[in-house]
Amino acid sequence: MKTKQESIFSSKTLTYFLQLAETMNYTQAAQILGITQPALTQQIKKLERTVGAPLFYSVGKKLRLSDAGYTMLDATHKIYGILNQATDEIQQATSATQGEINIGLLASIEDAVFEDFAILSYQNNPDIKISFHMLTRKEIWEQLENNRIDLAIMYLPDDSIKNWKPYESKKIITDDLLFIHHDEQLAKKRRIKFKDTTANDWALYPDGYYLNQALHEAYKNQLADFPKGVANFTTPTQLLHFSMQTQVSTALPNSFMVGQDDLPNTWTAHFDPNIRCDLAFVFRKGKAEIPRISHFLAQFDRYLHTDDYISRLKQLRNK
Repeated sequence: MKTKQESIFSSKTLTYFLQLAETMNYTQAAQILGITQPALTQQIKKLERTVGAPLFYSVGKKLRLSDAGYTMLDATHKIYGILNQATDEIQQATSATQGEINIGLLASIEDAVFEDFAILSYQNNPDIKISFHMLTRKEIWEQLENNRIDLAIMYLPDDSIKNWKPYESKKIITDDLLFIHHDEQLAKKRRIKFKDTTANDWALYPDGYYLNQALHEAYKNQLADFPKGVANFTTPTQLLHFSMQTQVSTALPNSFMVGQDDLPNTWTAHFDPNIRCDLAFVFRKGKAEIPRISHFLAQFDRYLHTDDYISRLKQLRNK
């Protein structure tokens, strides 16, 4: 027979509890977990019977954590933290040239440079298996927290994360968001006020994507109406193609637009004031001490020392 501790702290039980605490919705949590809603409900009720208190309660249609639920959530995060730390400490004794590195790449980021580096890395270290995962910002943070990815490549600052203590970052480049348009009257403008960008419809990143939220924040700070969106796409290539085919406006990172100067009837301008962010590696503290991760980051530094990020992009576009 299982002990009370085994019943509470089984991997499956903690996974179910954390997912429900994240979504606060039984239907959504069950879909993510790949189980039925009654099965999830049964598991949560079993956990509540084991601890002797309700972990959730409802206010109307909204689910809330009880005091016991918050205690359980804090304990669960501590358990995962201990396990992740133990895993990292064990891996710190491993080889620098063997093993696997899982990398989460924000889906809205141009991936050409990282793909090129992965090829070079494999040629130099064929026993290191590099796995790239195109993820949303929410998925990146979930997978970082649960140790399913070693490194994230994403934009900062990210105000959605309130507790940065477990994480470190390493800047790759500082990037600017550019206004992409097809208005010949604005063609000579190198900088453009927010209020002058809303005459036409826009194609945008989906709600919840970092650059979409950065745009919303910038327009709000300038007391400007947010542009009317007519389409949403998750990658810069999709946004640019749709913009050019339909003549709607959009906003894309300068790093993506590098080397794309001869686009017909298409011009770019910096926002005034500028929308600026850093492209960076993000990882849990201690990760950089693992030999294969340390070697990977050092190798990437040497890769950009030979030719910087923008130069690499230009070279790859001209191939």
